[in-house]
Amino acid sequence: MAIINRVAARQDEFAAWRRDLHAHPELGYDLVRTAATVAEKLRSFGCDDVVSGIGRSGVVGVIRGRQTSSGRVIGIRADMDALPIQELVDHPYKSRHDGRMHACGHDGHTTMLLGAAAHLAETRNFDGTVVVIFQPAEEGGAGAKAMIDDGLMDRFGIQEVYGMHNMPGIPAGRFAMRYGPIMAAADRIAFRITGNGAHAAKPHLSIDPVMIGCQLHSAVQSIVSRNVDPLDNAVVSLTQFNAGTAFNIIPQTAEIRGTVRTLREATRAMIFQRLSDIAAALSRQHAASVEFVLEEGYPVTVSHDANIDFIASVARDVVGEAAVDVAVAPMMGGEDFSFMLRERPGAFIWVGNGDSAGLHHPCYDFDDSVLPAGVSLWVRLAEMRMPTR
Repeated sequence: MAIINRVAARQDEFAAWRRDLHAHPELGYDLVRTAATVAEKLRSFGCDDVVSGIGRSGVVGVIRGRQTSSGRVIGIRADMDALPIQELVDHPYKSRHDGRMHACGHDGHTTMLLGAAAHLAETRNFDGTVVVIFQPAEEGGAGAKAMIDDGLMDRFGIQEVYGMHNMPGIPAGRFAMRYGPIMAAADRIAFRITGNGAHAAKPHLSIDPVMIGCQLHSAVQSIVSRNVDPLDNAVVSLTQFNAGTAFNIIPQTAEIRGTVRTLREATRAMIFQRLSDIAAALSRQHAASVEFVLEEGYPVTVSHDANIDFIASVARDVVGEAAVDVAVAPMMGGEDFSFMLRERPGAFIWVGNGDSAGLHHPCYDFDDSVLPAGVSLWVRLAEMRMPTR
């Protein structure tokens, strides 16, 4: 089989939907127009049920097949939020809101799932139920967790769940995935150092938080190089060092911030412990207060092997064997679909966006030629997972 003909014939219509979303980006949970647009379209398609306000501003549509005797319920998720970035490309559908743009392709993700919902609601050529999930606040707001906490999985009886993200650098319309971890846990860290301020001419009267911070920075950089298996993956980046108000004052306090990114939970826990140990050791060494503050973010995004087997077969059905990569390298960015994969078996995959600007870049744009492949993948996933008799 290949891209569904009826889907390909609607590419211009889907592109118009996507460009409308692109022109009206909204952030985080504040998705008034976007969520309303999604809900209105789902109702117009004839979905059996449309529920708004899940996880504050998420939207869920329920589509029952011609038959439901299989009892299967599959969830398919798309994220809806944009980013606080000023768009730099002057195309006709450029963002109408300064400082906001769809720089990560969530407009494309939403459109592909809307396209699939339209087709599935029309044909219903499957035995079971498809739950289409339109999620807020993927960009740092943990919207997936908010929807789960609001009863998403149990309320709609979801048994397995699938997600897809576009990826620049992969040829447009090709699919890539991997067994096991595909995206990293992304956690925020901070160190708050309190010493004793003094005149710059009298350092012996101080407990210098800048000097302690420099030692801390060096010690932290040894964690990955000396504590993490070279065949494992981890990144600890200290990105902010704030201290002092004048050239001739040794400050009282300093603050250092950064991120930890890991692909294994055991590695993640070990790094947290080492960071805490370093803070405690420097506190004792310098008679200072060095507080380690951890803000846990998104967990590791880990697909389930059986579900990768299945979605790879669906992708091959849509675009052919040569256009499906099942051993793509993992990415150290974070993704809150990880929360959904902790709740239910499923898979997270990438669809190529071609030679575009990178994700989160002010010149990024979703490639509309990809839409039929993404829509077809979701449609065929439902039909192949829940075939009618």
